[in-house]
Amino acid sequence: MRGSADHSPVAGAAGPVVDDVLIHRMTPAVDPDCAFFWASGADGLLRMQRCRDCGYFVHPPAGFCPRCEGTRCEPRVVSGTGQVHTLTVNHQPWVPGQRPYIIAIVELDEQQGLRLTTNLVNCPFDVAYVGMRVSVGFVHRHGSWYPVFMPIEAV
Repeated sequence: MRGSADHSPVAGAAGPVVDDVLIHRMTPAVDPDCAFFWASGADGLLRMQRCRDCGYFVHPPAGFCPRCEGTRCEPRVVSGTGQVHTLTVNHQPWVPGQRPYIIAIVELDEQQGLRLTTNLVNCPFDVAYVGMRVSVGFVHRHGSWYPVFMPIEAV
């Protein structure tokens, strides 16, 4: 099922507002464990699930901690900064008029191995690199706030 063609700007406290992002997205599945994640960008803050017993961040949200096997997990605000762990440029136009875009896995500063698959925006393809410092922004589409990342340093 494909979401609407809403082209709202990127919003976020960590980076500039981007009004020319054309990233087509599927509507997230309805899942009570993940609802906080898709809504958290409305205030410009990124939230990840964290175990209340041992402090380990769990992503994707599961309600279960793989470190201590605890079940007391809750959403917690994170810094929204990290570094590009890996990336690729997608040239396949999945919908007419779609421009190439960068798909990245970002490792967040809070915990080694806490990674999020996302898009890298406001960054030319030939300037993006593994290890690049990035900060979060959000694209609002069909009622959800999708985290995207932008370079911290000017490119």
